[in-house]
Amino acid sequence: MKRYVVQTGDPVLREKCAEVRKFDGELFSLLDDMRETVRAENGAGLAAPQIGVPVRAVVIDVEEGYFELVNPRIVYEKGEQTGPEGCLSVKGKQGEVRRPEKVKAEYRDRNGRKHKLTASGFFARAVCHECDHLDGILYTDKADRIYDLPAEDK
Repeated sequence: MKRYVVQTGDPVLREKCAEVRKFDGELFSLLDDMRETVRAENGAGLAAPQIGVPVRAVVIDVEEGYFELVNPRIVYEKGEQTGPEGCLSVKGKQGEVRRPEKVKAEYRDRNGRKHKLTASGFFARAVCHECDHLDGILYTDKADRIYDLPAEDK
């Protein structure tokens, strides 16, 4: 089910999210809803707090594929890239943000199994952006500059 994406100003976006402890049907439904929502909104990623649920779960939908990361932790960063970022919770704006060029992350899947991933370029940017959401950090906190999108891109 597609969920409502909360917008800047909602306090849930500033919460440090709780770890997922139960890998059950409730989590499966949350992840399924997040997938449907990120695709309906044409996003590259979505964190659970963006739909009002303050738990450590994100979905990422990029060229490299679709990923569900539960309790993700970035364990390695290398290099630097600067580029545009937007956010489904910050409609109508975009910013220039510095991120690592490459990251390695550890996470669990919906069944609680441990995994590792290596991401670079835009994929690394998406992993960092979504993991920041889990600690109450928005890209606007890190942006060198923020600008309004043209009306047709809002």
